[in-house]
Amino acid sequence: MAQAASAARTVILTVDDDPGVSRAVARDLRRRYGESYRIVRAESGDTALEALRELKLRGDLVAVIVADYRMPQMNGIEFLEQALDVYPGARRVLLTAYADTNAAIDAINVIDLDHYLLKPWDPPEEKLYPVLDDLLEAWRAADHRSVGITKVVGHRWSARSSDVREFLARNQVPYRWYSSDEPEGRRLLAAAEQDGRRLPLVVTPDGTALIEPDDPELAAQVGLATTPTAEFYDLVVIGGGPAGLGAAVYGASEGLRTVLVERSATGGQAGQSSRIENYLGFPDGVSGAQLTDRARRQAAKFGAEILTAREVSGLEINGAARTVRFSDGSAIAAHSVILATGVSYRQLESPGLLELTGCGVYYGSALTEAAACSGQDVYIVGGANSAGQAAMHLARGAKSVTLLIRGESLSASMSHYLVQQITEAPNITVRTCTVVEAAHGANHLEQLTLRDVTSGYTELVDAQWMFVFIGAAPLTDWLEGTVLRDERGFIPAGPDMTPDGQPPKGWELDRPPYHLETNVPGVFVAGDARAESAKRVASAVGEGAMAVMLVHRYLEQS
Repeated sequence: MAQAASAARTVILTVDDDPGVSRAVARDLRRRYGESYRIVRAESGDTALEALRELKLRGDLVAVIVADYRMPQMNGIEFLEQALDVYPGARRVLLTAYADTNAAIDAINVIDLDHYLLKPWDPPEEKLYPVLDDLLEAWRAADHRSVGITKVVGHRWSARSSDVREFLARNQVPYRWYSSDEPEGRRLLAAAEQDGRRLPLVVTPDGTALIEPDDPELAAQVGLATTPTAEFYDLVVIGGGPAGLGAAVYGASEGLRTVLVERSATGGQAGQSSRIENYLGFPDGVSGAQLTDRARRQAAKFGAEILTAREVSGLEINGAARTVRFSDGSAIAAHSVILATGVSYRQLESPGLLELTGCGVYYGSALTEAAACSGQDVYIVGGANSAGQAAMHLARGAKSVTLLIRGESLSASMSHYLVQQITEAPNITVRTCTVVEAAHGANHLEQLTLRDVTSGYTELVDAQWMFVFIGAAPLTDWLEGTVLRDERGFIPAGPDMTPDGQPPKGWELDRPPYHLETNVPGVFVAGDARAESAKRVASAVGEGAMAVMLVHRYLEQS
């Protein structure tokens, strides 16, 4: 069990499954740092993560985490990787035996490990304290001001309550959820003079009560940037998925005044992935949220502005300026624009699904709902990587996971490594040639009607949870009349615009369009919104970086 003393000081946390070693580490840490830091001890990765989450909810700071490598159920690297999601700024130290030094070296790349120490660390004055002193000094040099906790009161089966929780989670905003029928939820409703008929209620750290807030209001109140600081930029990036974040990082780092505009939360579909295992440089995989958080912080470090909850409604060409209009009527302009709007999951149109969306039926991974699926029967619709990643993640706690796919096998649309993992998972079943005919339930999903597309046979099954990952619809309708799109709404670019190699209709420059340039000079496209794109995270990031290189070329010749 984690141990805690005074709540007034910053925490150094140590975790080791050997009680004797755990006490020894804590003893040496208290001897040196006990007057200035609170030493928290845990004897398993699970209890340490629980302690970290409790500390996070209270707004406490964690400066250093020291974890043993060899622990059952969850080794030190796996623990530190999850701890990174809770306290990304904490310095990370791995305790390891000489035989495990290769694992420790690998962890430097996998989890950004700050240091590894060989056991035994005696004498601590020579082998432990100098390392900790340096890490604490580096931690203190950074900005680690405590972030207050936002409180959300809502109904378990309220679609908007689910949307608000998802918005906060994906934007890395700490919050605590209270059901409207539990004592603390009722107390918060009474304090806000609400009777519970209008939900959700969001209480910000400064005590402001928001009733049924929309995303822009919520973003502004919880400290997310929603208003641009300038009227004109070198580069506007529209969309905050891997392509957009890649473009923002490279644009800002190369001296372009860059602003990224995102309508919901950075990360796009990739940001909702529970685990991406085929992204270069992460041999043990990385969660979409983790990758997104790092990329967002990296873009901000280089000076890119990131605007959240801003809906783009139009693009205008005004001489050399490209004007981006927002749905509220305001606008910003730039020399160049990169369209990285990505795609959204297509909606199932079977009876009952629209009414139950957010009440048991979810599009995408719905990060905040995964924990509630523990011990439940879960259905997932879709056969691509995103569906496979969700299946593997949910299978860790769910009683069963059933993948429903229209095709005859997973291999046509899913990476081989995922197909293998799903095949080997004991509680995952794949039902081929199967579609959802209808969804049933009063206030939340209760049953599904499934149909075999080959035989026509239908079956009624009990279900409270269904996650949908089907197809990809590009978010490009707002470009109608300005940027060329194909019949499905995807944006062709460069030589793909015309099969004969000639410039597109209306092209007025002497040169042909650059590789990722649309039919509008200075407007580029990257990632999943581009016609014939690879639909992979690595290629999207690469296209974002490549688009910035072409922006430089465009600006030099303008």
